Amino acid sequence: MLRSTRARSAALAALVVPALFLTACGSGTPAASDPSTAASAEAAATPGGTLRFALGASPSGVDPQQVGSNVSIYIARQLADSLTDQDPETGEIVPWLAESWDVSDDLTHFTFHLRDDVTFSDGTPLTATTVKANFDALVGPLAATAPLAGSYLAGYQETTVDDERTVTVVFGGPNAQFLQATSTVSLAILSDATAAVDPAARLQGDVIGSGPFTLETYTQDQGATIVRRDGYAWPSDDSENPGEAYLDQIDFTIVPESGVRSGGLASDQFDAVGDVLPQDVPQVEGSGGSVLTRTNPGVAFVLQPNVSTGPLADPAVRAAVQVAINRQELVDTVLSEAFKPATSVLASTTPGYVDLSDELAFDQDGAADALEDAGWTLGADGIREKGGEKLSFDVVFAPLFTGSQAVLELTQQQLKAVGVDLQVRQQTPAEQQAALTAGDYDTYYYNVTRADGDILRTQFSSKFRNINKRPADTVLDPLLDAQLAQADPAARAADLGTAQETILDEGLAIPLFELAQSIGVASDVHDLTFDASSRLLFHDTWIGADQ
Repeated sequence: MLRSTRARSAALAALVVPALFLTACGSGTPAASDPSTAASAEAAATPGGTLRFALGASPSGVDPQQVGSNVSIYIARQLADSLTDQDPETGEIVPWLAESWDVSDDLTHFTFHLRDDVTFSDGTPLTATTVKANFDALVGPLAATAPLAGSYLAGYQETTVDDERTVTVVFGGPNAQFLQATSTVSLAILSDATAAVDPAARLQGDVIGSGPFTLETYTQDQGATIVRRDGYAWPSDDSENPGEAYLDQIDFTIVPESGVRSGGLASDQFDAVGDVLPQDVPQVEGSGGSVLTRTNPGVAFVLQPNVSTGPLADPAVRAAVQVAINRQELVDTVLSEAFKPATSVLASTTPGYVDLSDELAFDQDGAADALEDAGWTLGADGIREKGGEKLSFDVVFAPLFTGSQAVLELTQQQLKAVGVDLQVRQQTPAEQQAALTAGDYDTYYYNVTRADGDILRTQFSSKFRNINKRPADTVLDPLLDAQLAQADPAARAADLGTAQETILDEGLAIPLFELAQSIGVASDVHDLTFDASSRLLFHDTWIGADQ
């Protein structure tokens, strides 16, 4: 039996996940080069005030267990706590609602010993029964609407209540990823009452958590207001603030235009803004503000092809497209130095990442030659043809990241240079999900954030989302299953590395760039931090005089 306590949590973290490797400007706190950061470290936090935050897109809801976009999680994460937390600098799993845990040697039984001082905002206590109700709901009524949470519970058999403060989660097979999963917002713990609420109502605000803030208002496509939870006293071991949040309130407003958000920050309409684009950085910094950045771990932004139909069913076409894209140009032209060109299907901050940049090196001439060798010849309109079929395929995307349209349009130009016609189809998130369900796409543009390499299993195994629409195989699927049974971190990392190589070799993902959070803050905003998944945390944040 493997045991973890507050003193020994680092040892178990090493078993389950390797340490994170962060970019020079990324950490759990704002970039060290930010002058307000060093000053705030020396100043005492000032309680009170309202933080006005401009979101770049509309949240899909506020239920921590169901939402997946950054703008949704910025709100939802503040409402609910998780059993564990993950240190963004080391990858260590640390206590939160659970003060310690035990893991069986075969990685099938996870026993959590809960704190005895936690209450939800409706006054009810956290108990082992509450944890059981949450996990049972995620594999039951919420299974269809919380797929990411459900993927973390794949193989779930039951949760047993050992006593009022002790709960054991049981899986049918080894599940090396589960401890890290308990630190995510998708497995945040909500009240007993919330577990029984209709999923649609939960998305619209019928959620009760134990977090440092509570939801005051939420209006779809308009915004939300959250307020400080009085008496909050059980933050994660990774938090600097031991008690209640400093801010009285946070007002989230939806402002789709990046220039308007940055202009609002410069003119004191907002205190912080999301998705700052390169052209807006001078305005933010010119007004005395700063831009905080951190690369998201998980699957980088990719085009994931439907390999069951059309030109992309041909592996030669997928291989040619892979090297026809100039990823550095994407970053330099339409993103910023805060972003990185993709060098694997996983972002470089993800445990288990391997650098496969050689396989993704830009080779326009080589791409053209490969297509010619595969029988795709240039037509009069500059688009290649074969057997009367144009070398044309689409990409469906929802604009949850501000720079997506520009990235895809430049990718379109790069592919056209080798005779490939990329059709860009913008959709709402609901339309994109419907297209995924129906298989109505040639490539699917997205990223998924998670600080664990197991994200490959949920996105690329034929047993789960199967965005590739591919049959089961004897290479990739077994690799993705095998890493779940690896207690040794080096062996697990080796399996994940081979899986990344296989995904690229078979053209099952066409990586573009690593998503980075780029947050503009006014000079009087201090200690706005990122968690291990590069999502914002406001528990330590305070507003004070310019430093």
